[in-house]
Amino acid sequence: MGLSAPVLAIDAGNSKTDVAIVTADGEVLATARGGGFRPPAVGVHTAMEGLAETVARALTTAGLTSVTHVSACLANADFPVEEERLAAALRARAWGTTVTVRNDTFAILRAGVTEPRGVAVVCGAGINCVGMRDGRTARFPALGRVSGDWGGGWGLSEEALWHASRAEDGRGAPTALSHTLPAHFGLPSVYALIEALHLEHIPTVRRHELTPVLFATAADGDAIARTLVERQAEEVVSMAVVALARLDLLSEETPVLLGGGVLAARHPQLNDHIEHLLTARAPKAVPRVVTSSPVLGAALLGFDHTGAQKGAQERLRAYYNS
Repeated sequence: MGLSAPVLAIDAGNSKTDVAIVTADGEVLATARGGGFRPPAVGVHTAMEGLAETVARALTTAGLTSVTHVSACLANADFPVEEERLAAALRARAWGTTVTVRNDTFAILRAGVTEPRGVAVVCGAGINCVGMRDGRTARFPALGRVSGDWGGGWGLSEEALWHASRAEDGRGAPTALSHTLPAHFGLPSVYALIEALHLEHIPTVRRHELTPVLFATAADGDAIARTLVERQAEEVVSMAVVALARLDLLSEETPVLLGGGVLAARHPQLNDHIEHLLTARAPKAVPRVVTSSPVLGAALLGFDHTGAQKGAQERLRAYYNS
């Protein structure tokens, strides 16, 4: 398989999209970046139109009109039926002879392993976990509280606000969060912060800024903040252990990749507690934080599908990790 068999790799998240066109020997012919991919918010057609603009720029740069295979890792592809629907939409664009679609969490997993085997837990705005072994997969719906999830940056900020509010008005135990959260926005009280968020004087999207404040407050020794951080570690490990068990990997040395903004920030209390819990519950697990670009994982999943020349994976990793 030679240079005439390129892969179009797509990593499309809620906030941004990365595209790469890669040859079978690992050479990157072109890259492009675009906006977020949010079919539930804007509809599949509009989301695909935005993706098409990004892909068109990459194809033009590479001097191509189509490729051999499209490997797409897409946000909001949470169920197989959604993957099939999005794959059909991609096939209709005729960008590649074949198309595979996976949830974007698989890109982070594949970016962190040398073969498609292991488990990844992604803790960014939300939380998700996937695993791969011998063509089998383990996954969760990851739709928030309705599917049993807890935490992620957005969930942590809400929990921190809940405790801070109750501490300030007397319904709950005292916590330094009632001072540190409003202070982040230069406000005197949680009441003022709630009002500012409610009236959108502070844009809702900025609520995620409270998650680092939570971690800083925990690091300073606040009991309630520390409890929230420890619960997040419990959730990460619970998902990882279940995925390992589903794939019969608890008895084998297996990489457990930790990705997403919350885990990639390497907060000592969180990441150290995750390692401690994994040692107790899955002693063979080998935890590792992944910071490689997820589009690398999408490309490697493409190689898994099409085959690649010897040394292609190493060449591609060198490009993205240089």
